[in-house]
Amino acid sequence: MTAPIESQLHGQGLRVTPGRLAVLAALERLPHSDAETLCHAVRSERPDMSVQSVHNVLADLTAAGLVRRIEPARSPALYERRIGDNHHHIVCTGCGAVADVDCVHGSAPCLAPNDPSGYIITTAEVTFWGLCAPCQHANDRKK
Repeated sequence: MTAPIESQLHGQGLRVTPGRLAVLAALERLPHSDAETLCHAVRSERPDMSVQSVHNVLADLTAAGLVRRIEPARSPALYERRIGDNHHHIVCTGCGAVADVDCVHGSAPCLAPNDPSGYIITTAEVTFWGLCAPCQHANDRKK
């Protein structure tokens, strides 16, 4: 796993650093995580990593196109390694869990506005909201 990640970093003009490798590895294990969650995950191997350091790494990786940043409403920014495809997300309104949803149209953008106001549309982000199975079961038990 390290060799391809190192190649990806070099390919985007980024230095290979222990912090970047640790954050990328953590994102492989914990997709849709925020910076604080990732910081806790990498501290076992990088105890010197601060939340600010993780934010800096994520900003670099996002700018380089190696990580995708999503911003569901009422949630901190979340990050994932699944990039380069046209997928969306579903967020649980109960617990906040996030899952990927493949786009049925396939290519980006899957939606286009009636009047793009002179913009060339390249992507459309769709967020679905609902209750995940565990939250549905919890609600059923309360009734």
